[in-house]
Amino acid sequence: MKRNIILASLLMAGLISSCSESFLDVKPQGVASQSQLSNKAGVNALLIGSYSLLDGIGSGGTDWHGAVSNWVYGGVASDDAYKGTDASDQPEITGIERYEVQPGFVHMRGKWRVVYDGISRCNEILQIMALAKDMTDAEKTQVTAETRFLRGHYHFEAKKMWNMVPYIDEKTYNSSDPNSVKVANDKDIWPNIEADLKFAADNLPATQSQKGRATKYAAMAYLAKAYLFQKKWAAAKPLLEAIVASNQYKLVDFRDNFRAATNNNAESVFEVQFSVNDGTNGNNGNAGETLNWPYFSGAPGGGCCGFYQPSLNLVNAYKTDANGLPMLDTFNDADLKNDQGLKATDPFTPDTKPVDPRLDWTVGRRAIPFLDWGPMPGVTWIRDQNYAGPYTGMKWMYYKAEEGTNTHSTNKRRVANNYRMIRYSHVLLWLAECEIEVGSLDKARLLVNQIRNRAKTSTQVVNPDGTPAASYLVNEYAAGATAFADKASAWKAVQMEERLEFAMEGHRFFDLVRWGIADVTLNKYLSVENKKRAYLTGAVFTKGRNEYFPLPVDEINNSYLNGQPTLKQNPGY
Repeated sequence: MKRNIILASLLMAGLISSCSESFLDVKPQGVASQSQLSNKAGVNALLIGSYSLLDGIGSGGTDWHGAVSNWVYGGVASDDAYKGTDASDQPEITGIERYEVQPGFVHMRGKWRVVYDGISRCNEILQIMALAKDMTDAEKTQVTAETRFLRGHYHFEAKKMWNMVPYIDEKTYNSSDPNSVKVANDKDIWPNIEADLKFAADNLPATQSQKGRATKYAAMAYLAKAYLFQKKWAAAKPLLEAIVASNQYKLVDFRDNFRAATNNNAESVFEVQFSVNDGTNGNNGNAGETLNWPYFSGAPGGGCCGFYQPSLNLVNAYKTDANGLPMLDTFNDADLKNDQGLKATDPFTPDTKPVDPRLDWTVGRRAIPFLDWGPMPGVTWIRDQNYAGPYTGMKWMYYKAEEGTNTHSTNKRRVANNYRMIRYSHVLLWLAECEIEVGSLDKARLLVNQIRNRAKTSTQVVNPDGTPAASYLVNEYAAGATAFADKASAWKAVQMEERLEFAMEGHRFFDLVRWGIADVTLNKYLSVENKKRAYLTGAVFTKGRNEYFPLPVDEINNSYLNGQPTLKQNPGY
């Protein structure tokens, strides 16, 4: 269903030979009229077009600026990753990494354009569907529910990026009046997002015959997520419990959440669909990650461009103690052994300290098998090790055996490996947060243990001779564990588990903000990293400013109405 381009074939009635006024009344070619779309087929085509923007590609000239993974804003802006590549490449992202982002950055307008284009597409569906005569009430309710799910998602993306943003619905939006969308950002739009997602949850079916369409449980999970961002744990808890009780989902082998061959598996609650070799130019194949590939022609992707490299801090977080538990307070005291500064011909053996096996399904490390590509060779895959570290990401990449099948024929960096926006593991860990807040610390422990047991029992990375590629050790928290002895400790354990489970998936920065620990966590991170990465010297996360990004200056300028801007800039910008 990804990127089905709907172009109406408008036939010319004939050549006009006279100089009458009708000669000037020419319909735009390649554009479908409202009358052509106000039917069941047309409405479904529009709905597919709204789904198609989920990946962040297809609105103006946006590319990675609007990527569904939010790797720039949720990853590089956090302690999970460095910008990568070298100092001169895409300097705006360095500004984002240093918390010096400016309202004029093209990244800000690129992301804004995608989400508000998605919102306008949703509103047009609802407007045009009202004119459709060949749809039953039940069919209209179904389409409305899917559309409001998508509209809730796009507004959610705007809310977590910029906080104070305008909410625009079908009653406000008028495609023929540019002033209709000049809506002030002076109201908190969480109630509007909740209303859209609640309508979707109340009216969508439990399952869909077509993969990628929103379901009742996807909407419930998204609504619960909206509540968590507002610290409404009591409201989120019954929704998450109902998803668990539905028995619709289960945890699968950890690696199967990051490979095209196992798209839409039993753990997927909502998944953004990618496709390749489908008659299009390749942009359907996760074009948002186009920069995030090893810098070597013999590596996955065929060589380009070295962005989004896992941080030393992230890799250190996967260290475990002698009991197979996370080192919650001391994990970053010393770096896990790595090959920074070594030539490809220099001998190197991986660290023998115990690590969580999820590490090597998340990060490419020298001498550790990288999917089915053989051992990651180290420096030859990295554009500038001294600048951006020795590691590469991998969750969005493809297996060598899938090259040509799950990669686009003209660009190997366009892959059919879907983005799992919400997984069942999210549901379990979000529920653990809720249990902590209501005082059920042992229930929270048991939920976290489901995730840790899955990590323990999933396939581990092995060497060609079948031996473990590293000293993997991960265990569950025992009853009475000190990590769940009190509320503060339990929160720390759950937050660490969410980091380990969802690293390099673009959630980390937004999680730190919603947990209220962004300033403490990121300034502690910077105090260590600025001794390892010179370009981070002097970087500071400023509380009350850097939790949200600046509204794009172009959008503020475009918002003028009666001589005054309707959009107000965020504090500190």
